[in-house]
Amino acid sequence: MRENKFLAIYNEIAKKIRDGKPSPGQLLPSEHDLTEEYNTSRETIRKALNLLSQNGYIQKMRGRGSIVLDVSKFDFPVSGLVSFKELADNFGLKWGTHVHELVLLKPDEWLKKELQMTGKEEVWKLVRSREIDGERIILDKDFIKKEFVPTLTKDISEKSIYEYFENDLGLVISFAKKEITVEEVTEEDQTCLDLMGYKHVVVVKNHVYLEDASLLQMTESRHRLDKFRFVDFARREHRA
Repeated sequence: MRENKFLAIYNEIAKKIRDGKPSPGQLLPSEHDLTEEYNTSRETIRKALNLLSQNGYIQKMRGRGSIVLDVSKFDFPVSGLVSFKELADNFGLKWGTHVHELVLLKPDEWLKKELQMTGKEEVWKLVRSREIDGERIILDKDFIKKEFVPTLTKDISEKSIYEYFENDLGLVISFAKKEITVEEVTEEDQTCLDLMGYKHVVVVKNHVYLEDASLLQMTESRHRLDKFRFVDFARREHRA
């Protein structure tokens, strides 16, 4: 129960910060005040504050308290492996997915190289635009090995394919190799995204691996420039 309590407090404070109350640069209430506000122990409050600090919401200053950091854009974790649904849910956002293409295909030489394939096994091609608060701001192009995912439907693709992979198929997704570039928009981007005049997109290319180091999929995610910042929140370890 205590763990659920600190997570609930973390989520509530994180939502307040995302909503701009308190605003960047302001101090959170003291640990003592938060303990009274949430009617809980100081240990629980400290756990919630530590998680806020780890995820880039606050900077804890010795002798001053916790300063709120700027989170006005969606933080996309560079080093993490998180689905679009998880990202949107974490921010408490209204989201939707539009499936533009779902087909099985024989991989060409480029795709064989990307997916480390030598045979003729088929690959799922899945193209989806991702909508947040009524704007289509991400275009995801997934290429998934059929040997690991025998069946894939539009209904599954409109929700979360990672939930399907892990909960229904029992796959254990372990790690990904990422490459981030900025590219000019394509005709496909213009058709599938609400670009608002932007001429470039941020492209995150993922090669996703299972726990036995088997390559599961290659994903190309194309993000509208103004909606994301790509972060790897790091803290230096201080040694005596």
